[in-house]
Amino acid sequence: MADRYFENGPLATRYVLEGEGPAVCLVHGVGSTLESWDGVVGHMGEGYTILRYDLRGFGKSTKIKGRYELEHFVDDFATLLDHLGIEQCHLVGFSLGGLIAQGIAIRRPNRIDRLVLMSTIAGRTEEERAGARERLRNLERGVAGDHFRKSLDRYFSPEFQKAHPEAITELEKRNKENDPDCYAAAYRVITETDLADELHRIRSKTLVMTGEHDRGCNTRMATLMAERIADSQLVILKNLRHNVLAEAPQRIANELREFLR
Repeated sequence: MADRYFENGPLATRYVLEGEGPAVCLVHGVGSTLESWDGVVGHMGEGYTILRYDLRGFGKSTKIKGRYELEHFVDDFATLLDHLGIEQCHLVGFSLGGLIAQGIAIRRPNRIDRLVLMSTIAGRTEEERAGARERLRNLERGVAGDHFRKSLDRYFSPEFQKAHPEAITELEKRNKENDPDCYAAAYRVITETDLADELHRIRSKTLVMTGEHDRGCNTRMATLMAERIADSQLVILKNLRHNVLAEAPQRIANELREFLR
């Protein structure tokens, strides 16, 4: 895996481009990096050109300070595709990446072929919005890694935590490396952005997936997304919570290959 960088004004975006075939872009979640897709990519096999990149503020992309908006992430994606000469791709977004993917499909529909919205949000209730605001406040006043440790039961099943303590330790280590200001700026986008009322504008064939026991990106929201996007299908991942990329990468890869072929 060879890192490359695309410099666009003050932002240098780190990305990895691998394989041959139809282009598939994978967009990671908040507090994460392109490495979060390693397990899934390892099970995807041949037949695709896979693009992964670190979102602004994360990994080895520039730690741009200040307020983030969804439009920043949408524009970053489009300019990266322009740089690489990719006119259109399949787009897969996880968590924050799924929210960004919604924004791209609504505002840059010509760039997207098929769309996958994984473990993401739309149509929060007032109680759910209040919970997200509280998590943002805790993140803003917490210490590095504190949010991750408090979220373990939201992210992973008890069985996975018990069977893979080394994976939890590694993910916690990566999480502590986040710039706290950038982390909070991106988390604010998740907290304050909801595209439920615009989902009817999505014309891409879409797969919506979430874990059966994901409390933050729950099955009610996934069902709402599938109902409001005209050409869509819904998959509920049994026994999983939020971080399906870490807990079930082969299962996710199988679902993606089935949907994209």
